[in-house]
Amino acid sequence: MASLMERAIGAAKLDPAIYEEVEHDPSAMGQAVTVVVVVALAAGIGAATNGIGAIVLGVVLSLVGWCLWAAITWIVGTRLFGTPQTEADFGQLFRTLGFAASPGVLQIFGIIPVIGMIVGLASAIWQLATMVVAVRQALDYDSTGRAIAVCLVGFIVYMALIIVVGTMIGGGVSAVS
Repeated sequence: MASLMERAIGAAKLDPAIYEEVEHDPSAMGQAVTVVVVVALAAGIGAATNGIGAIVLGVVLSLVGWCLWAAITWIVGTRLFGTPQTEADFGQLFRTLGFAASPGVLQIFGIIPVIGMIVGLASAIWQLATMVVAVRQALDYDSTGRAIAVCLVGFIVYMALIIVVGTMIGGGVSAVS
């Protein structure tokens, strides 16, 4: 069994064997949470000009976002795009998506003007690739295309929910003001 660091690096390297290992290891949940928290802290430090409150809020929102993303992806991947060999419980996808966040640690460079934006964009694209591999492995797909479709549809649903919730929260604040 690989260590947390070996798993995070393997996930970043798009190693399907690491995703399979994490998928089948329920004890890896703590490690997956650690990866998400470390990535959230790195992103917070990368945006340090916003203060410590923003970092703490960022960690909390990252954990909530991870849970929401995993739930949406699990529903889309098992219900809309499931195949006869698709066999995954929520925890399996939850763990693999946690490790798929590992390239996000590069967001720490966001604190450096210009370079931070470039590295942040590269990190986001890299995370997209790791999510596709995580979905393909956790949902036992033969096709990377199917995993891409799940991520695309899941992202659209995720963003729609974020917009709706943001509008509701923003609208509620405006109505009170």
